[in-house]
Amino acid sequence: MKCPICGKPTDPAFKPFCSKRCADIDLGQWMSDGYAIPGEPADQADDNPYDNRNEE
Repeated sequence: MKCPICGKPTDPAFKPFCSKRCADIDLGQWMSDGYAIPGEPADQADDNPYDNRNEE
């Protein structure tokens, strides 16, 4: 298996990456919205069960 960041062989200690550096690069991509899961955007107003503004 090859590292998805740099293409080197993986290290069992950091699988699926070859090193902590590549694992950290991947984590940074997720944290900075560099990766995205396809789909329709969620309406965040509907996601808050404590928001009672629409109730009378």
